[in-house]
Order: sequence, then C-alpha cells, then structure tokens
Amino acid sequence: MVREDLRNIAIIAHVDHGKTTLVDEMLKQGGVYRENQVVEERVMDNNDLERERGITILAKNTSVYYDGIKMNIIDTPGHADFSGEVERILKMVNGVILLVDAAEGPMPQTRFVLQKALEMNHRVIVVVNKIDRADARLDEIPDEILDLLIELDANDEQLESPILFCSGRAGTASLSQYEEGKDLKVLFETIKDYIPAPEGDADGPMQMLVSSIDYNDYVGRIGIGRIERGCVKQNQEVMVSEYHNNHEPYKAKMVNLYQIDGLNRTAVDEAKVGDIICFSGIPEITIGDTIASPEDPAPLPFVKISEPTIEMTFSVNDSPFAGREGKFVTSRQLRDRLMRELLKDVSLRVTEGESTDSFNVAGRGEMHISILIETMRREGYEFSVGTPRVLYKEVDGVKCEPIERLIIDVPEESVGAVMDKIGQRKGEMVSMAPQGGRMKLEYLIPARGLLGYRNEFLTDTKGEGILNSVFYEYQPYKGEISSRHTGSLVAFETGEAVGYGLFKVQDRGSLFITPGTKVYEGMVVGINPKAEDMNVNVCKKKQLTNTRASGSDDALKLVPPVQMSLEACLEFLAEDELLEVTPESLRIRKKILNNQLRAKARNKN
Repeated sequence: MVREDLRNIAIIAHVDHGKTTLVDEMLKQGGVYRENQVVEERVMDNNDLERERGITILAKNTSVYYDGIKMNIIDTPGHADFSGEVERILKMVNGVILLVDAAEGPMPQTRFVLQKALEMNHRVIVVVNKIDRADARLDEIPDEILDLLIELDANDEQLESPILFCSGRAGTASLSQYEEGKDLKVLFETIKDYIPAPEGDADGPMQMLVSSIDYNDYVGRIGIGRIERGCVKQNQEVMVSEYHNNHEPYKAKMVNLYQIDGLNRTAVDEAKVGDIICFSGIPEITIGDTIASPEDPAPLPFVKISEPTIEMTFSVNDSPFAGREGKFVTSRQLRDRLMRELLKDVSLRVTEGESTDSFNVAGRGEMHISILIETMRREGYEFSVGTPRVLYKEVDGVKCEPIERLIIDVPEESVGAVMDKIGQRKGEMVSMAPQGGRMKLEYLIPARGLLGYRNEFLTDTKGEGILNSVFYEYQPYKGEISSRHTGSLVAFETGEAVGYGLFKVQDRGSLFITPGTKVYEGMVVGINPKAEDMNVNVCKKKQLTNTRASGSDDALKLVPPVQMSLEACLEFLAEDELLEVTPESLRIRKKILNNQLRAKARNKN
C-alpha cells in the first residue's frame, strides 16, 4: 500500500541556518492558523532554554496540509551536541530538506546530518536559505553543496537533488537564484513530487519503532514513532521487544493514540501504515523499542547512536552554603533525575562515580551536558560539577582520543593569533580559503584541545570570529596539551565581600563578585593573570582611626566584575576545582576548601 495522501520529512541543517523560522512559514502557509490568529515567532522552540539561546535542542513534530496531502514535518536541532536527536529521528521519515545558509555555506553539522541522511538512502531537497542576506553567495553555494555530496559518496539520484532558493523569514521560495519567489508553493510542490510517499503492508501484523519519547504528568511516558506495517487501534494488545536484546519482550496495551495535527495532538481510534503517531499506556517504553502485534513480534533494527566523547562528574553539593538555595539536594534525588533524563536522551550515559554520592555523566560535548545542568538547576536541583574530560578509547591496543573537525571563520587580521593558539592545542590545518574580507580555516583538533578555548577565541578575534566543530573520528593520542594559562583568586576566609577588600584585590586580576556577595574559604572569586592560584581577602574592612588625611575618604572605584555564564564557568574550571550549581547561583570553588590542606596537597604533588 502506498500512502499518496502522506509525506514524512525532516528539516536538517547546521545551527542557526533558519530551520525553525522556515517551519513557522510552512505552518502559516499550510493553513494551520486562523487568519486573525496571533502567532509567536519560532513557535516550535517551545521551551524557555530554546527561546533564550535561539537554538533548537529537542526534535519536534508538526504537520501541514497541501493539496490534500498531509505533510508530517520534524524540526531537528542544528547543534552538533544534540546530534543524537537527529540520528534517531531520520528513521521516521522518507526524505529530508537540507537547509544551507546562503552566506556561510555547508558547515560541520551540515556534513554530519547529511551523511546520516545519505546512509539511510533518503531523498534530499536542498534549500539555500536566507537569500536576502547582503553577503549571500548564491552562485557559489550550489557548487559547494555538490562537492559535499560527492565527498560523502551520494548515489546518482542524490547527486541530482533539486535545489531551491528560499527566504524563510519572508516565506518565499523559487527554483532560480535570479528570481524572487512569492510564497512557499514551489517548496510544497517539490516535497509532493520528489519525496516518496510512505509504503508498507497495510494488512500485515502491526509493527512500529519508537524513535522519540515525551512525558506528560497526566498520562506518563508517550512514545512517538512511524507505523511500518499494518494498522493500530486504541487499546490494542501489543508485544514490546528490542533489537539489541537489552530487555526481554513483554506484553502491553496502547491505551491512547494521537496523531500530530499542526501544533496539536489529536486523539484518534486507529492509525495506518506510514502514519507518525504518539501513544501512551506503556510506562517502561523507551527509544529503540519495537511495538508489534503478538502474532509476529520481530523487532526492527535500530541505528546505534554514536558514543559520547565528553564526561563530567555530578556530585552532591558539600560546600558551606549547601542546601540554602536548592529544593532537591540529596544523592537519591540527583540519581533519580539523571536516570529520568536517560529515558529521553539516548546519547547520554550515566554511571556510578567513585563515591556513593557522585555520578559520571557522559555526553556529546560541553553544550550537551551544560543544557542538562541548566535544566536541572531551573527545576530546583543543587549539586556540584567537576571539570569536563574527554573519553579515551583503546583501538587495536593503541590509546585513541576523539578528534573534532573544526571550521573557523575570522577577520583576516585575527588569523595569526588564532593559528598560533590552535597550533599549541595540537590542531592540524586541513584547508584555508579567503571569503571576502574574512578567512575560512578548517582544522582537525583533539576534543580536549577545544576545552576552555572558546572564550580565548572570542577575545583574540574581538568577538567577530565564528567557531564550529563536530566529532570527526578517534585517532591515536596526540600527546600533552597545556590547558589553562591563568590561575584563580581564592577567598581567604568566610564572610561577606566588602568594597574596600575588593578594591585592594582588583589590581591582582579580574573579579567575579560584587560588594555584599557572601563568600567562603576556598571559593574562587576571580582570575589571576599569572599561572598560579593566589589567596586574597575580599572581606577585609578598612580600619577606622581618628586621623583624617585629605583624600582618604574618596569613593573607591571598583572595576565591574566579569559575568560568567554556565558554559564559561565549565570552560574555566581547573583540575582541582568544582562548579557549585544552585537554582540561584553558580560558584566556582576548590575541591579542598581549607587553605593549609590545599597547600599541603599541592606540595605533595
């Protein structure tokens, strides 16, 4: 049976190339909204973190109708750290729309997601987006995309992929870069004609693969997937099995069925082969499970998600300020929350740490884990996090480490400083090409060489550089890399920071705190430009005497403190430091808080 009334597609691209904005316009022109309805921008980015950061973190389903055809669209994340979302989502679709920025061209994540789509033999519609940019390179981009397709071993059909020129914000698309489109009709027509309709055995025993998981307080866990064979009815009895035999097959019942209709989920009594459905009623359901009819419960193969490359240790907060700001502070609560995250994030790994109250959390990159940290602190969790470290692997008896493909776009005057720093971090240059007044550099660099580099990079390029990386492969260990070249200013005693004490300290380095901030012994209060740590007394008060000299009571001028984001804090951490994370504060501290004990430990080493 071929479902000519249905098309399933995913929109894939590098971060910030305009996927979610294009989906907005497809929803508007696909008749999802009433004419007078007030519509938010980037409506698919529906959680606070996605809106604040302007990036998509979770893959999401929606649908539009065109010419009697229902088009299920999946908006995917563009950041490399959330690639696990993209890998499994591609199992639900029959084709992809590859979005490429008209100025930036193919970027590292474009290569990654396109490679995954080509491996699954999906048809590809290439959309050159943001053609209204002043620096758009409309004649060069199609050639760059063709080069990338050839490099990734695309088959003949994929090499002939249609290329459209589009402005997601204006909601227009055309077949030529020299013509301006009026609406997205050309895009809808291309999807209708070029993306194959789902097909399968409509009368065979039911079978579907769970590709995504959602959670709802009312119905519990919700599985999302595409029906590969047969049809499914509400309250149907099914068998749940798993291809890699991680659990024994068991019987269950699909209590509620929903289909995605625009931005809503509509309850239905039954669904047919090719439909993407959501269902509830199976509490233990997880990604990669096959739901099948008891008469033929054979599991469907599930793509093995790429392994994590970065690990951090989460542990119970044991600082002097522990328990003051957080709602969930115990190791049991921390374990439960991390295990809950595993249920919906397949590229995350959690293992027991060295002590009973610590856990090793491994992910695709710093961003992947920092989003989890930020989500947890917003939910009221309080804990501490150790320094990020890369995961090594032994291949044929050789110690190997993860290598990243790094693409850097910088002004020409910054090239020297960037090349020097990347060279120190064991980066190997692959290519270098001018683009207007800027330079595009491509490197292969150990993942640990990038830890802590982003802030330095922004300083070296005066904020104008663009840096993107994606996992490339494991290669033999590249040798020692010197990490941080600065030290920490460490609070000497517990108390409250005073303007006079901060004034006396600010000449020693950049501070993180303001007068009135509560500090404790061993807490890091600033950056020391020299490579060693320095104990400072920020609680020092001015001794008041009877004598007055002219000018002695002048107002103290304090330099504004350095505002550290969560990512900046994680990048700054040294081996002997922890980040204390609470719903209200981020504090960097030494693992050994006592000054004397810390000095003794340092001397031993």
